[in-house]
Amino acid sequence: MTGSYLAECTLMVQGTCSGAGKSTLVAGLCRVLARRGIRVAPFKPQNMSLNSAVAADGGEIARAQALQAQAARVAPRSDMNPVLLKPTSDTRAQLVVAGRAAAELEANAYQFRKRGLLAAVLEAFARLHADFDAVIVEGAGSPAEVNLRADDIANMGFAEAADCPVLLVADIDRGGAFAQIVGTLDCLSESERARVVGFVINRFRGERSLLAPGLEWLEARTGKPVFGVLPFLLGLALDAEDALPERSEAGEGMFRVAVPVYPRISNHTDLDPLRLHPRVEVRFVGPAEPLPGADLVVLPGSKNVRADLDFLTAQRWASALLKHLRYGGKLVALCGGMQMLGRWIHDPEGVEGEPGSRRGLAVLDFETTLETKKHLRNVEGVLFPGSALEAPFSGYEIHMGVSHGPALDRPAALLGGRPDGALSPDGQILATYAHGLFDRAEACAALLSWAGFEEAKAVDWNARREASLERLANCVEENLQLDSILDYLRRKE
Repeated sequence: MTGSYLAECTLMVQGTCSGAGKSTLVAGLCRVLARRGIRVAPFKPQNMSLNSAVAADGGEIARAQALQAQAARVAPRSDMNPVLLKPTSDTRAQLVVAGRAAAELEANAYQFRKRGLLAAVLEAFARLHADFDAVIVEGAGSPAEVNLRADDIANMGFAEAADCPVLLVADIDRGGAFAQIVGTLDCLSESERARVVGFVINRFRGERSLLAPGLEWLEARTGKPVFGVLPFLLGLALDAEDALPERSEAGEGMFRVAVPVYPRISNHTDLDPLRLHPRVEVRFVGPAEPLPGADLVVLPGSKNVRADLDFLTAQRWASALLKHLRYGGKLVALCGGMQMLGRWIHDPEGVEGEPGSRRGLAVLDFETTLETKKHLRNVEGVLFPGSALEAPFSGYEIHMGVSHGPALDRPAALLGGRPDGALSPDGQILATYAHGLFDRAEACAALLSWAGFEEAKAVDWNARREASLERLANCVEENLQLDSILDYLRRKE
């Protein structure tokens, strides 16, 4: 890439709908620029996601922005996602601003609060400008959501305030991409439409020549160019922003892992290294489905532990889980899943809903009290300390609760020398506050061996993720008119 660059050089990627491919395209563009020696940062003004990460500065951001930072080959920062919403119910969410929990708000209250958040968003954006040559911005949902236009900070409201060009991406695999693009433009104001510099068609399968008449029609209809068509890429090992992965077919002789999906499941990306293992079947179990027989059950994190435990009980998964343990099955419980296993969950301040207490499953002897202070830290340590299975691992903690009780005297891990979690005396249960437990190959192998899968080699999740980013960047290089797109990052004379 030639030409000179300014720190304020910015391009925003918006989508015709949620899931159009904004996060992936931003990651691809970040890696392309990083390859060319450009210091680039990802930025998402507002995200709503229960998959989050701890940035290098200790703040909380959405996991998608942490992935994009890896694509850009820079450390993730809180400024890359200054506003994060973490739903605790259908109408309530925790608001995270500048990496720190700021409030628990109902939806209507957030719409009012949003008016004052643009300043924080622009301040974070300005700090990234000061440190990077280019910033690639990701929108949220769709700019055509006219009911959310007032005081918007996520899409065109931000683009107008920052005065940046917009690339619009549409998912053709779901059908209706041309109508989505034309309809989106029709929902925008004149100045917003002028900001859209062109389109990218995403997830195309089939003969490219059959698409040509549609692309010609679209360019003639809108007066804007199509910068390229990205193919449907199978097998990318990239962290999901929120959506659960599609179920894959199980093979013979697979090691079976069952994961109950409660309404406020969080950080289900913890399971990605197992999901991509060639000899492991990970089954996410949805509402009205029985908990299947499995070699290992994983209770993932939760953003509303008491409510999700109610759901677990109502679905009869709790009784099935206890039966699984009676018959010698293994159980891993992560963060909120760990809290469910204790005797009591206390929420005196109403951190996740109405104040009160709820009995836990009582399979481990401890109690948890939710507090308003959120614990955020990246961690390194060892699993199964002092045993033949001892293995190093890296991860992170994101939780509101503090647990106390005798079960914690037999920790599952040492995090920087600090005990964490619990191993049950019978060796069937491993519970921990740490996320990312399966990411490191040594830890994954130790966990699989503990769970009874002796012969399986662990997947190196970090290597798979990095290879997927390279593959994604290759695809972007090969299929998009990059010179035309990157012109919008060059100095304006």
